[in-house]
This record gives sequence, C-alpha cells and structure tokens, in this order.
Amino acid sequence: MFKKLFYWTLIISLMWSFNPSLGLAKTAINNQSQSIQPYLEQFKAKITEFTLDNNIKFIVLENKKAPIVSFVTYVDVGGVNEPDGQTGVAHFLEHLAFKGTPEIGTTNYEEEKVILAKMDQVFEQIKQAQKENNQEKLEQLNTQLEALNLQASEFVKQNEFGQIVEIEGGVGLNAATSADATVYFYNFPSNKLELWMYLESERFLNPVFREFYTEKQVILEERKLRTDNSAIGKMVETFLDTAFTQHPYKRPVIGYETDIANLTRENVQDFFEAYYGGSNITIAIVGDVNPQEVKTMAQKYFGRFPTTTKPANLTITEPKQTKTKEVTIKYPSQPIYFEGYHIPDLNHPDYVVYDILGSILSNGRTSRLYKSLVEDKKVALTATGFTGFPGDKYPNLMLFYGLSAPDRTLEELQTALHSEIEKLKTQPVNEEELERVKTQAKANLLRGLNSNAGMARLLTEYQAKTGDWRNLFTSLDEISAVTVEDIQRVAKETFISENKTIGKLETIN
Repeated sequence: MFKKLFYWTLIISLMWSFNPSLGLAKTAINNQSQSIQPYLEQFKAKITEFTLDNNIKFIVLENKKAPIVSFVTYVDVGGVNEPDGQTGVAHFLEHLAFKGTPEIGTTNYEEEKVILAKMDQVFEQIKQAQKENNQEKLEQLNTQLEALNLQASEFVKQNEFGQIVEIEGGVGLNAATSADATVYFYNFPSNKLELWMYLESERFLNPVFREFYTEKQVILEERKLRTDNSAIGKMVETFLDTAFTQHPYKRPVIGYETDIANLTRENVQDFFEAYYGGSNITIAIVGDVNPQEVKTMAQKYFGRFPTTTKPANLTITEPKQTKTKEVTIKYPSQPIYFEGYHIPDLNHPDYVVYDILGSILSNGRTSRLYKSLVEDKKVALTATGFTGFPGDKYPNLMLFYGLSAPDRTLEELQTALHSEIEKLKTQPVNEEELERVKTQAKANLLRGLNSNAGMARLLTEYQAKTGDWRNLFTSLDEISAVTVEDIQRVAKETFISENKTIGKLETIN
C-alpha cells in the first residue's frame, strides 16, 4: 500500500511542478483505477521540438517554477564506435571538450597552434623511435616534447570555459562517456540562455584540443585508479572481454593502456569530425525558457554547424553463445562473483520484461536476492543485478553480482543465486509481488522526471536510442502490461547454461 501511495504522490508532485493547474486533477489521480495517461498528455503538450536544417535536434520543456534552466547535449557516440587500436578516444575527446576554442582558453592562439603542431610532429617521431627501440633517441624526443609542452602551457588560460560558466552562475558543469553515448550537461540561470548557446556551440564548432599530452597522462592515471589497481575494475574488464567475442561492448570505455598512450590529436580530430556532426546531436533544454526564443537563438548559434549525414549504427553482431563461459582472476580483495546472460537491446519488445525480472531479483531490500542471499542464507554481503551492461543500445547483458560474506565461499553464493534464478523458471511470480515491483519501476522512472536535469537527460536518451522522446511516456504503459506469464517465459528463454558467463574474483594474500 505504501509503495502505491508513494507512486501516486510522486505523479501529483511531478504534474504540479510543471503545471500547477493540474493540481485540480488530484482527486482523479488518487483514484488508482483512473488512468494517468490524460495527465501525461498534458505534460507532453508542454514540450516543443524542432530540428535545424543541419539536423541538430532540440527538445524544449518550459517550466516556470524557478528561474533555472538545465541543458543537456547528447552526442550519439560512445566507446562502441571507436576504431580498432584507438579505444578510449571517445572518453579522451570528452575531456578535451572542456579545453576551449581559439578564443576561449588561450592568450594567443596563433602562436599557440604553431607549438601544438610541433608537439604532434615530435610525438610521431617518438612512436617511430619506440618501434625501433631506439632508447637514446626516445630520451631526446621525450625531453623535447616536455619542453614544447611547457611552452604551450604559457598560452593556456587554465579552465577558462569552466570559469566563465561558474562566474555567470552556472552549476553542475560535467560530462560522461559510456559505451553508447557522450553527454554534456550543466545548469544556468534563465537569463543566461544566450551565453549557453554561444559557449556550447563554440566548443563543438571550433574546438581546440589543447593540453593534449598533459591530459593523456591524467587519463592514464585514471585508468590505473579505476581498472589496473581496482578489483571491481579488473573484474569488469576481464568479464566483458569473456562474455563478448566480437561486439565492441567487450572493450573498456576508458580504453586499453597501450591505445591511450598511442592516441594522437589527429585521431581525436578525426573521431570528432566523424561523430560530432549535427545529425548526431540531440539537445534538451528544460526550465524557465521561452520556446520561441530558444528556437531563434538555436538557429543563430547552432545553425552555423555544417549539415552532416548521421553515422550508421554498428553492423557487428555478437555470435550466439553456445556454452557456459567462465573466467577467474586473483586479486587481494573481497571475493566477487559475476554472472551474466545475453539479452536483446533496449528497443526489443521484451526489454521491459527483463527490467522487471531484474527488479524482482535484485531491487532493494525487499528483492529476492537480498532477502535470500544476504538475510536468510547469509552467503553474501550484497547481491544485486541489472540490465543494460555495459550499454543497452545493442544486445547486452543482464548482470548479477555479489560479494561473498566472511567465511562463505563464492561457490555457496553461486549456488544460492542459481536457486533464486531457477525459481523464476519453475514457479510463477505471484501477482502481488509483480505489482509491487512494477509500481517501483514506474516510481523510479518518474523520479527521474522530477527535476529539470533528470528530464533533460531522459528526453535526449529516449530520442537518440528509440527514435522518439515520446517513448519515455509510453514506457509506463509497457511496464503495466508485463504479466506473470511474460516473466516466466523470458526467464526460461534466458537463464540457460548456454547463455551464461561466470566471473570469479578470488582473494590472494
């Protein structure tokens, strides 16, 4: 009862925040037999969309509740799109996108760019010397590169892009690269709309990938911290490389160390030109804005981008798995157990069933895995799982993982996990449990809509991945439509030994 009450309270809060007049519908919404679709339709009616001639897509949601605007620039490119031998280039580009332009981040770009070109030439010589294993020449060239890097740094105005945003009242300036996409985001006071238009268009129209070699070292250190010196990082990288044989989901988004070390500014520039065209960019603007003003400014600033053709989706298909795969690594860490199953992509009709199935097993303290493995059998300190690993634009994995409890083995954890999975195949889920999980799923989705930033992120993601942001709202109906029979059918099809990959991280002293 509490979960259902929370769900409907959240809907009321959501509707009220974007349109106070919808508060008149409280009585109808509190009647749980009443469909919320009419109110969602009113909510959708406040969204404006337009596409510029160069194919950049804008989605605008007006919310006058506070004088704040959230901006999200979604570039439909991630780790899966990287050329062989250049893993990490998408993430590297994300870092460099904050370094500025010919006007921002430099005291004299005309002189700076000459030194940047010299550095690139020296780095090519370094790569050749490495091939020849000429250590004397390598030492000389590395010294030369360091000297040029120092010269270039004299022209750099450190983090000027971020400083402009901060001085003008912006908050939350950041970005994230995944296997599927690269997303840039921050918030501004509503009177800074034109400043955002200028800054965001300039950095993707005329980027300068300065501080390249300095940033490369930062990323290499990041890889050491997150992967090479991290138990879970090692486990994830090894597990994905085992579960996938062909699809780029097998590769780490941060990149392999050797690839990162050998990346050039030309590699980044080529990747930028291939994937940062207008046809591959979706922008969401949510908050205290006038949609017509947004459109006028978008045409002025983003209309300058050249027209491009959207890059085709990957054609690489992961071969069907025919037997259980298993990998074991040893590390001085708490033992970790991974178990993954191949599932279809986000747009598959059954994807919502996988989400609900995963929630039944692992969503919070009321989930089956927590109650059984953690509370009752005490074989795990934590046990959970999720779909969309490492992405969901293409067929991916449903992953379960757990940390074994002290004095309990990974084999005990594995057996207990399998017992819960088998129950889904042999015993139909009861309606009450299913309804509870579906209510939680709807609440989690709507919670993401309860802020300008969350709404902007979801609108761009659904537009890019499903082809229409409206699918964000139809997903509520899809959740409602999941049946007991769907859960058992999908469990039987998916949780089979031929489709399973196991990963174990065993402790060493």
